[in-house]
Amino acid sequence: MVCTCWGAFCGQDLTICRRPPSDLRECVPHTVDENYLGPSVRHLESRGCFVDTAVSPRCAATIHKSFTVTRTDHLLLAGRCCTDHYAGAVRWKDVDREILRLAVPAFLALIAEPLFLLSDAAIVGHLGTPELAGLGIAAVVLQTAVGLCVFLAYGTTASVARLLGAGDVRAALAQGIDGVWLAVIIGVATTAAGVLLTEPLVGAFGAGAEVTDHGVTYLRIAFLGTTPLLVMLATTGILRGLQDTRTPLVVAVLGNALNIALNFLLVYGLGPVPALGIAGSAIGSVIAQVASAAALLLVVVRAARAEGSPMTPDLHGILGAAHAAVALVVRTVALRAALLVSTYAVTVAGPDTEVDLAAHQIAMTIWTFLAFALDAIAIAAQALTGRALGAGDAEATRALTRRMVAWGIGSGVVTGLGLAALSPYLGVLFTPDQDVRDLLVPVLLVAALGQPVAGVVFVLDGVLIGAGDGTYLAWTGLVVLGVYAPAALVAATAVHGLVAVWVAMAVVFMGARGVALWVRARGDRWLLTGRGPEVVRR
Repeated sequence: MVCTCWGAFCGQDLTICRRPPSDLRECVPHTVDENYLGPSVRHLESRGCFVDTAVSPRCAATIHKSFTVTRTDHLLLAGRCCTDHYAGAVRWKDVDREILRLAVPAFLALIAEPLFLLSDAAIVGHLGTPELAGLGIAAVVLQTAVGLCVFLAYGTTASVARLLGAGDVRAALAQGIDGVWLAVIIGVATTAAGVLLTEPLVGAFGAGAEVTDHGVTYLRIAFLGTTPLLVMLATTGILRGLQDTRTPLVVAVLGNALNIALNFLLVYGLGPVPALGIAGSAIGSVIAQVASAAALLLVVVRAARAEGSPMTPDLHGILGAAHAAVALVVRTVALRAALLVSTYAVTVAGPDTEVDLAAHQIAMTIWTFLAFALDAIAIAAQALTGRALGAGDAEATRALTRRMVAWGIGSGVVTGLGLAALSPYLGVLFTPDQDVRDLLVPVLLVAALGQPVAGVVFVLDGVLIGAGDGTYLAWTGLVVLGVYAPAALVAATAVHGLVAVWVAMAVVFMGARGVALWVRARGDRWLLTGRGPEVVRR
């Protein structure tokens, strides 16, 4: 069987055939432009039309854009015939390159914020211990409020990527704009409630009067940045869905650099600028957040205008985005509740609670940092899964899933080996207390053993989010929480309570999630192809 290709340019008709056609009318035509790549066609960096047929030979055509058939189909393009020669089939290195293209900038963007938050803490810390403690309380409240809204990024990524895969960039951007308007509505409501409830929220931590005063001062100002923070989540989701993780990285780095500069200026003062103390840190952060949100929004608005996408509020679209977000909110709450259960269990894990809590906090800090590497692959999984399903290619989706699971396992093995090797030495970076250091080592070894499982869990979670399977993730999160909570509390009563709690985290929490996600991924119910349930706007 000989593969036959005809050259074409973007904007002309692309035809995919499942068998050697006796007549061109047996093939299904698809329109090609720079954003639509057909149900089994994928954009590549290099030029050439690569077709993998059931048997050799393979053929290639040099065309305006590069396309690859990801199944053993025949590619027919109206136009002139190409030469028959080997041009290479779809290779895993091309898929790997695409995963890295999305995952590496996503990873750098994920670690940028906590690194710059450390700088904020260092700046405020030089004001005094009460100011730093107040900042710590305010940060917990604010990060919890914003963290529960991560669905604005995840849900938007999935819906935009699906419509991109279906070839409708205009609808993809319109769907994303609905997410931005939802972010504005939630942000305004959160800001109003937060400003009114600042004092009781900070007071609930039971800190001293001076610490509480500083916490209230910071949090009341910081709540003004809630809306831009949520807009940043939504616009980042849009860009990820459009397969762009570099722009959010650039904005994250520049925005956080601006934040540090403003904090130095406003906290300590310079020339005519007065020293505002901890209030200056909050003001600087809000200004940087507004600037970052504006930059991301500008990129999205320009793209929407170029495609003719509507940017005015659409009630049906906003309600649709909100409805889809409910399941992801439940998932996120369940996951955060499981981590809170872990911390609570540690408080009853042994007679020396301070040492246990200190070691647990250090271990969680390290574990969270390593999770960024795994989460970056999950973000790539969201974008690639949504696009493949939108293009109607279930086979390519499964192939991508298998490849990304391999990446998750590999990344987990690498982070696990690194963590195990460094476990005797990491404690020195965090504490001078030898008891805490000694207890930290076995905890980190347990965490290291669980990294490969965590890699699979993060990737499959991203795949199912990209597929829009939020309802299953929500129910799974609640069931896993119900199983893990008693297991963690029982583990805390063991002789080595803290280590036992971390064993429960690795085996019960991550293990149960892994089993549930793996079972789902092996089935077909999540493989819903096509455009998805987006609201068509005029």
